[in-house]
Amino acid sequence: MISCIIVDDESKARETFEKIVARYLSEKLKIVFSASSVKEAVHGIHKYNPQMVFLDIEMPEENGFKLFDYFDTVRFEVVFLTAFQRYAITAFKYAAFDYILKPLNFIDLREVLIRYEKKQKEENNTTRIQTLLANLNVGGDINSKVALPTLSGFKMVKINHIIYCEADENYTKINTAQGEMIHVSKTLKFVEELLPPEYFFRIHKSYLVNLNYIKSYDRTDGHKVILESGVELEVASRRIDEFVTVLTHKKS
Repeated sequence: MISCIIVDDESKARETFEKIVARYLSEKLKIVFSASSVKEAVHGIHKYNPQMVFLDIEMPEENGFKLFDYFDTVRFEVVFLTAFQRYAITAFKYAAFDYILKPLNFIDLREVLIRYEKKQKEENNTTRIQTLLANLNVGGDINSKVALPTLSGFKMVKINHIIYCEADENYTKINTAQGEMIHVSKTLKFVEELLPPEYFFRIHKSYLVNLNYIKSYDRTDGHKVILESGVELEVASRRIDEFVTVLTHKKS
């Protein structure tokens, strides 16, 4: 039996959650506390020590992310209840958090519990929270920082310092303007989803390039881009037309 707390400022949302659990998941999930605010949730977490917290984000007094300010070490699994758009969902995925899009339904909740039961808690929750909060602020800002998960934790990097990213099986190598190579413990697809698409383009299945660092594009000797650092990267044939369009219409 998994113990949990619900945190949602809407009483109807809490009631719906409780009814779904009572009807379909009473043998798997036990609601030990129901909170309408972050303040109440902090009290409940300290008192009941739940395994999971189902956390609404948009609440009037303090939004859901403020919950983490009250804990130095997070010993519970967080599932966000959200209506956020795609960029935020990407951040959740990247930081290895689970989420349920509102309105809540039985199927989504059941899937979350299945994933929870299968999941091996190899990552530090506190690190994941820091990664999430940092990446939520990325949006389309080239001057902000992004939190990149590594084997030892995570590394904060300015987006405009990333020259290009290279796939390395299930990992990614991030090459920076400072000559540093950061080994990220995520696939290139995850990195691509995280970085602002108006500045980064996937020229090849193995390469994601910051358009600001392209010196030239050469189509006479194969199709390749030459970066300001002198590095040459192949452009996949299926990506050429779109790449040229993006390159020639890019705004500074």
